[in-house]
Amino acid sequence: MDKKSKIFVAGAEKALGIAIVNALENSGYSCVIKGHEPVYCNQQDVDSFFELHRPDVVVIAAGKSGGISYNQQKPATLIYDNIMTEANLIEAAHKYNVGKLLYLASSCSYPRLSPQPITEDSLLTGSLEPTNQPYAVAKIAGIELCRAYKTQHGDNFISAVPTNYFGPGDDFSPENSHVIGALIRRVHEAKLNGDSGVNIWGTGKPRREFIFSRDLGNACVYLLENYNESEHINIGSGYSLSIAEVAALIAEVVGFEGDLSYDTSKPDGMPVKELDSSKLAAIGWESGTPFRKALEITYDWFRSEYNRRDS
Repeated sequence: MDKKSKIFVAGAEKALGIAIVNALENSGYSCVIKGHEPVYCNQQDVDSFFELHRPDVVVIAAGKSGGISYNQQKPATLIYDNIMTEANLIEAAHKYNVGKLLYLASSCSYPRLSPQPITEDSLLTGSLEPTNQPYAVAKIAGIELCRAYKTQHGDNFISAVPTNYFGPGDDFSPENSHVIGALIRRVHEAKLNGDSGVNIWGTGKPRREFIFSRDLGNACVYLLENYNESEHINIGSGYSLSIAEVAALIAEVVGFEGDLSYDTSKPDGMPVKELDSSKLAAIGWESGTPFRKALEITYDWFRSEYNRRDS
């Protein structure tokens, strides 16, 4: 991939998009398109953007997402926004002869009871997790769109399935955050308020694999440079923890000494979700940031933003 390629990262204002832009620039790519992004659910607006900027490379990190609560409350929003976003961007990339496109799906795309760790060939082999099925269906559609455009038109459109990511710039809002963002905010506020404990959704038993957004951004650049296959590829870190273990580590990082309890009346989601990233390792990339170090960096960023908001 030419260092002078014009690269458009859709969703560049979110944590993952920020990490991808930083990884591209740190790798010497000097023509990353920045500024105003189109309305992704509007094909005409997306087409106008592509007509104006004529990107050579596109990364799709856009689309609404959220935790279990948000998925339960906004299933129509999630499936509509993600399907329209990916369909409009992929169609525009085809119309305007984009040379390479990377679409980022979600590990929610895999069946609920997939053998662990989950290999790429587990896709579409079983029932999805009910708590996020509409979102998962939309993400599967993105994978299939890339494969279909490559098959029918010969477009070099690839897709990857990242594990759960977190890092600076993440969504820490009570409404839309994922597990690590939600726990960091709740534990931080419990410490500030002098609360005796934090009550957490579910049993704390489900296991999740996590990857630092900075590592994920680097993996995306590596795939743009080294991967051209029609089959999607997993991006994982190789380590996983239970939700209870994550919560305990966050409490340590934050310095919260209260109790952590669990509301077992709330859903857990998938019992285990770990990706097999041996395919990615075989072409030369592995995650590098230790989990606790990544938590510390993320918490430092959150705390500075939280303090700035209150100042």
